[in-house]
Amino acid sequence: MSSKFWSMETITGKVAVIGCGQWGKNLVRNFAELGALRAVCDTDPTKLAMIQERWPGVHATTSYSEILKDEEITGVVIATPAGSHYTLAKEALLANKDVFVEKPLALKVSEGRELVELAEQRHRILMVGHLLRYHPAVVALKGLIDQGRLGKLYYLYSNRLNLGRFRTEENILWSFAPHDLSVFLYLLGEVPIFVSAHGGSYLNHGIPDVTVTTLEFRSGVKGHIFVSWLHPYKEHKLIVVGDQGMAVFNDVEPERKLVFLPHPVEWVERLPVPRKGETEPVPFPDEEPLRVECRHFLECLASRRTPVTDGREGLRVLELLEACQASLDSKGAIVAVPKPPLKPYVAHETAVIDEPCEIGEGTRIWHFSHIMQRAKIGRNCTIGQNVFIASDVIVGDHVKIQNNVSLYTGVILEDEVFCGPSVVFTNVINPRSHIVRKHEYRRTLVKKGATLGANCTIICGVTIGRYAFIGAGAVVTRDVPDYALVVGVPGRIVGWMCQCGVRLSFTPGDDGEERAQCQACGMCYVKRGDMVTEWMSVEAPTR
Repeated sequence: MSSKFWSMETITGKVAVIGCGQWGKNLVRNFAELGALRAVCDTDPTKLAMIQERWPGVHATTSYSEILKDEEITGVVIATPAGSHYTLAKEALLANKDVFVEKPLALKVSEGRELVELAEQRHRILMVGHLLRYHPAVVALKGLIDQGRLGKLYYLYSNRLNLGRFRTEENILWSFAPHDLSVFLYLLGEVPIFVSAHGGSYLNHGIPDVTVTTLEFRSGVKGHIFVSWLHPYKEHKLIVVGDQGMAVFNDVEPERKLVFLPHPVEWVERLPVPRKGETEPVPFPDEEPLRVECRHFLECLASRRTPVTDGREGLRVLELLEACQASLDSKGAIVAVPKPPLKPYVAHETAVIDEPCEIGEGTRIWHFSHIMQRAKIGRNCTIGQNVFIASDVIVGDHVKIQNNVSLYTGVILEDEVFCGPSVVFTNVINPRSHIVRKHEYRRTLVKKGATLGANCTIICGVTIGRYAFIGAGAVVTRDVPDYALVVGVPGRIVGWMCQCGVRLSFTPGDDGEERAQCQACGMCYVKRGDMVTEWMSVEAPTR
């Protein structure tokens, strides 16, 4: 989420903010100050006039269709009432705009799922405004947990209390709790298995103003969320309790927003005894969370990376909200949270997989590998440790990629290709760090069954033939025919290989052709010049 590698000159996306009311005006301010605001849209001309008075260069309109037709607008930021999120986001995605929609993503899981699938189909960015995920204090709190400062976690408690603004289209659970649910998922790295919720409706019948929700996680941790818009004063507090300490995040505190309390629980004569220590303030960057969130959206527009709070994260929160609502409607009954569908592939927990991408059934992805959006990986592949697969790379079925290999945009590996450790691919013939040459990427095609030995280098723009064999450390600078054995720098053909990986020995024939039979598998080949083809398959010869 860090933006230290992005200067304002690299943030070139232009956005339109839809809805400039109570919260939308804060989004308008941030995007304007980031130099990315092109237009605002609202049904209230008075609000638009105020925006134009402060930022004269920003276009103001009451027409949403006008925003969607503007080709210079790459991102649409939706800050309208929750009931309109689904419709407005869908229209923007259909217009091929990237979308940042305030929470909740929608008011129905089915609608949220439709938006996520639509964004993936159209290769559009869909980001949800779960603001606390971008709060530097919450990021620092996550660091405390990951470092083990709190020890084994017992429970999390969050209260989000205020007086108004009262709503009628969604209740307090759907209005306030998405922030807390998103943070709980982030801090714990897991989804609850059971939820229960109780509430009371005091101002409007059937619209709870106060709810208390309990979440039970498979790890044994429990979460408690208390939200209300009928509270005499504002309170936003998150407490995390573990066996080695506790942490308190108090967002309304002007100073010392995040503190660590080293209060371990020790067992004396089989009884728990608390040991209190000195409260420690936890430092974190002093930056407006909304500014961090807005800048992150712009960075995603520029780099096409998946947002921290992408559509799928928003959908997970929606699923929890729907389960909590079911409990609320059943007067606090315990409701099981639907399990996410099993992925057809297996990835180590350290692997980073940017959605949307395609990964086939039975594929295994190991430690610290990174699969980018729009990459396509086939069935039953093995992706080793520290492998990078860029956007639009295509990998066939039964491919093995060993450790420390990077496949850059433009690389295509057909079925059954083997890439040894540290194979090097390129995609630009004359790179310079100060010149962007993305439009000059060259395609590199490795055909079915080819083997690329350890530490070999494949210069971009070449085609490596079927079942070719590139020796360790070779540098391939030109096309390689089928079955060729290539070694050296630069690479040169020194022989021919069978499909099974055994070197062939050709014998000249009376007809000017050369023939060979593999001594291991019995496969027969014919060679005409530098072209080798299969001739026939017989039983392996007896040795």
